[in-house]
Amino acid sequence: LRAGLFDPLKLELIRQMTFENFELRADLDPEQAESLATAYELARGFAENPEGWLVFLGTCGCGKTHLAAAIANYRLRRRQPVVFAVVPDLLDYLRATFGPSSEVSYDELFEYLRQVDLLVLDDFGVHAGTPWAHEKLFQLINYRYVARRPTVIVVAGPLGLLEDRLRMRLTDRDLSRVVELGPVR
Repeated sequence: LRAGLFDPLKLELIRQMTFENFELRADLDPEQAESLATAYELARGFAENPEGWLVFLGTCGCGKTHLAAAIANYRLRRRQPVVFAVVPDLLDYLRATFGPSSEVSYDELFEYLRQVDLLVLDDFGVHAGTPWAHEKLFQLINYRYVARRPTVIVVAGPLGLLEDRLRMRLTDRDLSRVVELGPVR
């Protein structure tokens, strides 16, 4: 994970999320259990061969972030460049690059995010609704969409809450696999 992009406490928690310690819980109803097992298998397959986009939907606590982090950790163990970022934090880091004490320029960081082998965005849709934040996220998503760069997106909330141009890219059937996890508590 790119040094300096992450809160150390969050990073340590993310590093611990692997496929090996992901729980396919036995206390779920059959539909939830099937949804979770399908998401797990798709995540494992994507980790082995990251092509296109994988978009996770579901309620809080259903395993979306764990699966996304497991993909990132799997690729990192194979020495592949990965950025795992919580979207509101990522927007803060991008804003901070404009400060005089920033060690990295905005252009350098943004280009790295556009080009990195695998970008994992957690809590997509939770970010502040400023025009700047919307535009930066759209630019990042659109670039990776057009370039077909492997991306995992964990959506916080229903897709219907996202603006149309983002939702259309996230659900493009030629690029994205949208996986809805059941509400696991």
